[in-house]
Amino acid sequence: MQIGYIRVSKHEQNKGLQLDALLQAGCANDHIYMDEITGSTFVREGLDEALKFVRAGDVFTVWKLDRLGRSLRDLIDTFDFLKNKGVEFISLMDKIDTTTPNGKLIFHISWEH
Repeated sequence: MQIGYIRVSKHEQNKGLQLDALLQAGCANDHIYMDEITGSTFVREGLDEALKFVRAGDVFTVWKLDRLGRSLRDLIDTFDFLKNKGVEFISLMDKIDTTTPNGKLIFHISWEH
């Protein structure tokens, strides 16, 4: 199953652009989770819910890496969590797709710590 995640800031991003891209990539509307972040608060209930929902064999999809985390540490922690659960990862705009052999290679070369 393909699970999507959207993060928007009220003034900076348009959720429609991300939503359209995730739907076109194959995410079902009822399997897309979203967070709206405002000001200094960074509560990610949508992300938390999505990460509780994903199962081994699923594909976790985002529009861009910067929608997933605000820091490299956030990204690495999330990637480790997904990998340990057996969940693949796709970032549409960054052309990262761990469902392919080349994507796995590039991803691990870029993010292995």
